[in-house]
Amino acid sequence: MVIKTAEFVKSSQKWQDCPEPTMPEYAFIGRSNVGKSSLINAMMNHKDLAKTSQTPGKTQLINNFLVNETWSLTDLPGYGYARVSKSLRKDFEKLITNYILNRRNLVNLFVLVDIRHTPQKIDLEFMQWLGESSVPFSIVFTKADKLKPGASERNVEVYKNELLKTWEDLPDLYITSAEKKEGVDLILKYIQKTNDFLVKNKVRFDD
Repeated sequence: MVIKTAEFVKSSQKWQDCPEPTMPEYAFIGRSNVGKSSLINAMMNHKDLAKTSQTPGKTQLINNFLVNETWSLTDLPGYGYARVSKSLRKDFEKLITNYILNRRNLVNLFVLVDIRHTPQKIDLEFMQWLGESSVPFSIVFTKADKLKPGASERNVEVYKNELLKTWEDLPDLYITSAEKKEGVDLILKYIQKTNDFLVKNKVRFDD
């Protein structure tokens, strides 16, 4: 997929305020400081489309972007950020949960995890909830450039083995590096293929 246009549409405090669900939407989520904004910018070939920050937990709203005037990309708040108050963290969780369960044009959720770390309980529990809620999702491993050659594949195998303890089939997995733009073409290829399928089958979201 060639990214011809990518523009910010709006930020919303609740899912009901998001743009009208007329086109396929793909959302990105992960724990704070996982490199979500950097990956989105790498995918869109835009240095500062999604705002990056040295302060984890910067994204606190649902941010919608229009891509190629045909599909929507959503940047969701990070989950499990410990430095915010418990009440604010609950607000984030409610915002995320309501969006995921109610956004009818959400085609796929990309769950980002830092490839340098062993499987984290909070990520595994979140993915388990997605599975139980029948939410389609993919796992995107970030920051592959921070590891030595071969280490990325080994860490992914560890993750897969952990998931297979409770999962019969695994979701799609992507190894990425925002800095080197590794893996972003595969994600875009998946989105293009899915969009083509939806167009061919005349799938509508606003009925």
